[in-house]
Amino acid sequence: MDVLLIAGLWLDASVWSTTADELARLGVRPVPVRLPGQGDGSSTATLADQVAAVVAAVDSAKPGCVVVGHSAAATLAWVAADARPERVARVVLVGGFPGMDGSTYADFFPPVDGVMPFPGWEPFAGADSADLDDDRRAALEGGAIPVPQAVSQGIVRLADERRYAVPITMVCPEFSPDEARAWVRAGELPELARAADVEYVDTDSGHWPMVTRPQDLARLIADAAAPRG
Repeated sequence: MDVLLIAGLWLDASVWSTTADELARLGVRPVPVRLPGQGDGSSTATLADQVAAVVAAVDSAKPGCVVVGHSAAATLAWVAADARPERVARVVLVGGFPGMDGSTYADFFPPVDGVMPFPGWEPFAGADSADLDDDRRAALEGGAIPVPQAVSQGIVRLADERRYAVPITMVCPEFSPDEARAWVRAGELPELARAADVEYVDTDSGHWPMVTRPQDLARLIADAAAPRG
């Protein structure tokens, strides 16, 4: 089975390296997806460019692939299910939630000269970064890639309601499954509320489990990818 791995903001595909190695050992084929504007030197990439790269990866994968989206890229994984519901067997969301049609992708911090730079650690104080030691913080910050403004401020487009039939595994790192379920019940996550099959799994980590607990994350992804029934 092919498992597509989509990194969140400021990260390139190399962040999955240890998780990908463990996935391969567990018998699934990891496919880290290289996103335009996140590692290719481009600052003019758009959200549409990233969507096109993800959909192309789905088209190149074996039918029945699993698409994993970390943080903001949970929306990119969900867009893949919307674009190719017949080819995506499951979506795995790691520490992020899918945006709605017409929502802004990830306009979390003000852009500077056409890009949204990494804002430092203050916005991620607490549970998000509690398990990051100084070396890992320095490595993440040192390798952070400014996000093109046309990505962070891009508009999410969803069109095919068959996406709601694609099963979802919600990996809960810095929040608990109970918290995620409560946000769904409160109407804060409408895409998850309409999905027919959502399972919630816990992992004891901060927001970047592929950095702090990569083997554990790989096992959770492999379990999610395993055939049901």
